[in-house]
This record gives sequence, C-alpha cells and structure tokens, in this order.
Amino acid sequence: MPMLVASDLDRTLIYSSAALALTMPDARAPRLLCVEVHESKPLSYMTETAAALLADLGDAAVFVPTTTRTRKQYQRINLPGPPPAYAICANGGHILVDGVTDADWHTRVQTRLADECAPLSEVQEHLLRTADPVWVRKHRVAEDLFAYLVVERELLPEDWVKELAVWAENRGWTVSLQGRKIYAVPKPLTKSAALHEVARRAGADLTLAAGDSLLDADLLLAADRGWRPGHGELADEGFTAPNVSALPERGVLAGERILREFLRATRGAPAAPTS
Repeated sequence: MPMLVASDLDRTLIYSSAALALTMPDARAPRLLCVEVHESKPLSYMTETAAALLADLGDAAVFVPTTTRTRKQYQRINLPGPPPAYAICANGGHILVDGVTDADWHTRVQTRLADECAPLSEVQEHLLRTADPVWVRKHRVAEDLFAYLVVERELLPEDWVKELAVWAENRGWTVSLQGRKIYAVPKPLTKSAALHEVARRAGADLTLAAGDSLLDADLLLAADRGWRPGHGELADEGFTAPNVSALPERGVLAGERILREFLRATRGAPAAPTS
C-alpha cells in the first residue's frame, strides 16, 4: 500500500525572501533554488538540499502539495521531482488530478458550505466595513470560497484580528493570520477533508503531513504522523498533539528538516530527536 505525504507549501516547504530566516553567517548560508517566479521576479525558494530530498520523496511516496493558494497561484510553483498526481488547493476547495480540477469534489464542497456557513458575501461586506485602509493593502476573494486581506503588519491592531475571529466563529468561519495575510475561511473548508479523499483514491494506508499555520492544524491531526516548524502560528500557539512533532528549525532550514523526516518515515526509521 502506498504512503501519502501531504504538505503545506508556503513557510513549510517553500519560502519567500522575507521568510528565509538566514540567521547564520553569510558564508555558511545554504545554496537556494528558486521554485516560483511571479511577474518575472523570483518569489519563493527552498534549499538545494531540500530540492534533492523532495525529488527523492516523490519517488518514495504519493506526494500531495496541500495549500491555501488558489489554483492559479499554485500553478506558478515549479517543484523538483516528478509532477504530483494529486494536489489540494484553496484550503481543500479543489483537488487537482494530474493538474485538472475534480469537478465532483468541488461541487460537494460548495454544497456543504452553502448548508453550514454564512455566505461569503456577508464576510466580504464585514471586512470592507471594518478593515482600516490605513493598514489594508488589498482585499481579495479566492476561488469564490474564502476571503483574505493583505495588510501592513506593523500597523495592524492586534485586537482587530481577535475581534474578527470572534465575529467569524459565530458564523461558521475561522480566521488565520499568516505573514501579511489575514484569512477568513469557512470552517468546513479544510485540508483534512481533501486529504481523506485523496488518501482513499490513492489507496494509502499511512499518511504524513506538515504545516505551520492554524489552517494546517486539522491536516496535522488527520495524518498518522505530522511535523510543524519552529515558526508560524502553530509554533506561536504552542500547538501539540500526540502524533505531531514540533521541530526547532525556523525558516528555510525547517523545510529541509521536514523533508528529511518525511523520508525517514517512508523508510520506516524512527523520527529524529526534535531538540
């Protein structure tokens, strides 16, 4: 039976220049590989070592990129290794099979959201009315499924995010702050639901996962084994679970460590010490 590896991408396996956390002396910094270009500019990176590990992982397991990105944003990424047969986009709203959206899955997701959550239009209106243009740079809607803001973090009032989370909770939505983005996502729109569906289709008997944000918590809990880096929302919250290992590495080196752990698990080796 195949092993399935579902991993978040941004700040888990791939990193913007602002998120690399290259705290070592310049001469000891790892060599980097650009894996995403946007508007003719390099945008996301992983270490060259991580790239080689990911290529090995693609040969050893069913690797499933699992992201909150839209399909268009995901398709900008050029990951090393064999093209994934499956990918999860829009926080579980879309499953791609050989790069093509599975329409039946998307219809099931839309039906559940309509039955269980306040409509997206209500959330959009609330964000437009309450978010201050002083610190909001962009209002965005992703795949007609959820909304997010791009903000200036240094100007963002901390209490505003907490108040938004309470407001959203009462309407069946959840809020997550990731870097410069504030996400408002319907609660049933989860990476874990899509993971279960892909695992069923792939016939996987063991699932591994990694992620750094609150939107990844359900993914980690749904997997047989999971890892989180030493940065991100989950680290800030001190997130723990019996099946989840908290790694000390931060930034792009955390992505390298996560891939090493995935490969160790596919080979039946015990997890390496996390401290």
